[in-house]
Formats: sequence, C-alpha cells, structure tokens
Amino acid sequence: MVTITKDTIVGDILDVAPEAAPAFLNIGMHCLGCPASRNETVEQACMVHGVNTEELLSELNQLIAEQKN
Repeated sequence: MVTITKDTIVGDILDVAPEAAPAFLNIGMHCLGCPASRNETVEQACMVHGVNTEELLSELNQLIAEQKN
C-alpha cells in the first residue's frame, strides 16, 4: 500500500491512485493535469490553497486504503 506524506508529489499520487482526484478538486486544485501538479508536493498544494496538510493527508490515505482493499 502507498502512504502519502507531505512531501509526496501530487502528480505521483494521481499516477498510482487516480481516485484521489476528487480530494484535490475539493480543495480548489482544479489543474490536476497542469505541469505544476508534477512538481508540487502535497504540503505546497495545501499552502497555496489554504488547506490543513494533516487533514488532507488523512483523507488521501484513508481514500487510498479503502480503494485498494
């Protein structure tokens, strides 16, 4: 199972768990296919969009765990 951390690149998450896209869309990160997502960490995305990093990490890891089971 993949564990997402604050240093994980958003684009890498979408590569291994495309089902995580709605979580990013919900925080206002609408350009998931843009080059920025290939270089931006979860922590950076949260800072830009004013989201609590730990809350998003919890949501992403729970979502991925549920989908992989």
